[in-house]
Amino acid sequence: MPDHSAVYIGTAFVTGVCLTLLCKEVLDSCRHEKLPSSDPQANALVARSGPPAIVEGIEGCIGNTPLFRIKSLSDETGCEILAKAEFLNGAGQSSKDRVALSMIELAEEEGILTPYSGDTIYEGTSGSTGISLASLARAKGYLAHICMPSDQAIEKSNLLLKLGAIVDRVPPAPIVEKENFVNRARALALAHTASSSISTEEGEVVLSERMLKGRGFFADQFENEANWRAHYGGSGPEIYAQCEGKIDAFVAGAGTGGTISGVARYLKPLLPNIAVVLADPQGSGLYNRVRYGVMFDLKEREGTRRRRQVDTIVEGIGINRVTANFEVGKELVDDAVRVTDAQALAMARWLVEKDGIFVGSSSAVNCFAAVKTAQKLGPGHRIVTMLSDSGSRHLSRFWAKAGDVGGAVDTKLTDVLNARDEDFQ
Repeated sequence: MPDHSAVYIGTAFVTGVCLTLLCKEVLDSCRHEKLPSSDPQANALVARSGPPAIVEGIEGCIGNTPLFRIKSLSDETGCEILAKAEFLNGAGQSSKDRVALSMIELAEEEGILTPYSGDTIYEGTSGSTGISLASLARAKGYLAHICMPSDQAIEKSNLLLKLGAIVDRVPPAPIVEKENFVNRARALALAHTASSSISTEEGEVVLSERMLKGRGFFADQFENEANWRAHYGGSGPEIYAQCEGKIDAFVAGAGTGGTISGVARYLKPLLPNIAVVLADPQGSGLYNRVRYGVMFDLKEREGTRRRRQVDTIVEGIGINRVTANFEVGKELVDDAVRVTDAQALAMARWLVEKDGIFVGSSSAVNCFAAVKTAQKLGPGHRIVTMLSDSGSRHLSRFWAKAGDVGGAVDTKLTDVLNARDEDFQ
């Protein structure tokens, strides 16, 4: 019989090489991020691994932010308290990057915005959404005109100016008055689109000739559904994947309401037993809306909203109306935690002292509410919250009140939980 051993050996060698290459291809495909799916469960366990790929422009640096364990709060409560580092988004360095990009892309799809045509994006914002819009407007070929309350931290408007935006700092006013910053932004956008020669009669909107190229687009973050959808398609799936589907509670504040609604709408169908908890600052009516079904605050009740907004040092969350973005998810919110200014200030200081985490006012409110949620659930649970932005854009107001943390200090968590206004006089 002829000796076929050489043929067998050669065939076995080639087969082995092919199988090795095939296995490598399968393993490599498992490591790559899957394309998004309309079915939440189809892409529920997708998480980016390894070094990030090269992306297109600064807008490619938005999303897939880290989720990390806050060591001090986890150790103190016996729960795993995890924070989504939204301040690491790459355009405006806040969670509002997701929203701004979503609103711009939707407007482009609908033919409302055309890059490099002179179109201007108008928005009424307490700061972070405006910063994200100003960054992305420049990246995508638009101008930005931002209206914000004059009582917000001055570094926000300074940053907006550096980003090339036009900024109107207007006196705080209720939403029912035309002088409200949101209503002013809407009026400016309509006036821009309507005509290049605006009446200058007292009380009417005035625009300069150089601004009136292209169209005016009012982003309308409070009512624009692109807001909550940005979190339904981004933050929610990311949190689920990073936690491998093991989450007992999600805690977030609501200004526009997009974050808590979008994440809740994604997580609740997958995790029916998850507790969605609203973190609400003093002066906001949402706490009582969630707890008791009626918008009511000690100093402002429903039906009397012509009064000035109740003052709080917290910026970015807390409101005395139900927005369209909050409405789509409000039935999924299970509980609410009221956080005073003093408690937010104390928590911000705690995070620096214990963990070296430097965040803004809304993030401090979120963390305080996460601790209260952990105490309610008991040890052994996992709670996820959002760190919306850095404390660097809150220096002149919130952190000026919080003061310097100092050197060798040993704050107790009970000191944070029981913080009073007189602690920050």
